[in-house]
Amino acid sequence: MEVEKYIESGILELYVAGLLSEEENFEVYQNAQKYPEIRKEILEIEKAILQLTKASYPDLVLRKGFDDIRSRIGIKKEPKVVQLPKEEKTNWTAYSGWAAAILLGLGLFWFYNQNNELQSDIKVVEQQNEVLEQQIFEARGSLTNTQELLNDLRDKDVAVVSLGGQEVSPESYAKAYWNKRENKVFIDAQGLPEPPDGMVYQVWSLKLDPLTPTSMGLLEDFTMDENKVFVLNNPNETEAFGITLEPAGGSESPTLEQLYTLGAVTS
Repeated sequence: MEVEKYIESGILELYVAGLLSEEENFEVYQNAQKYPEIRKEILEIEKAILQLTKASYPDLVLRKGFDDIRSRIGIKKEPKVVQLPKEEKTNWTAYSGWAAAILLGLGLFWFYNQNNELQSDIKVVEQQNEVLEQQIFEARGSLTNTQELLNDLRDKDVAVVSLGGQEVSPESYAKAYWNKRENKVFIDAQGLPEPPDGMVYQVWSLKLDPLTPTSMGLLEDFTMDENKVFVLNNPNETEAFGITLEPAGGSESPTLEQLYTLGAVTS
């Protein structure tokens, strides 16, 4: 139990004011027995109310009890002595009025807190709705993009090239979907491991005789991309595709020791 939040909730003030149900009163009582901080706070609240009452009606603290009243009644012989009980009644009425004012203040304080909590709940619901709407929008967009991607990959002019794992990572694999008519390549990199920090995958178009590599681009934001499908331009006369692991920003020529996948274009 977070005692500090429980104390700040305002329930102890309502407990002292007597505005809680029996179950709530019992719960506060149990917590006060269990947590000294709560018991101390209840005593402080009661003390504060008594001090406030004394400051507003100082004549109440000057009373010395019923015995003193009776002794003064016996001393005085004037008929006005009979008025003392009425004066006492008037003071108790004032005391009750002050207590009612305190309870009213606490009640207003409680309703104020409830209103603030309600406004906060409304804002949370509005924010959740906005997030949900955004998710639906993104899902629809993703579905559209997926359909467009499938249409591109199924194009009759697309050549499919399988890229197998190399010595540095034999278990790696990838596929290149090359649309020669539109000079673009879809790289399906699902079979590549996530690159280490500060490193990035770079795709190369290769001429084999003599070996001439040309950079096609980087597989940026590899970790964040869920589909791991990347679109790159390729106006080259490609005979093979290769993917290497390079420092962030890419390299001018491939690091052959970091060649992850390689695949030749079939005629």
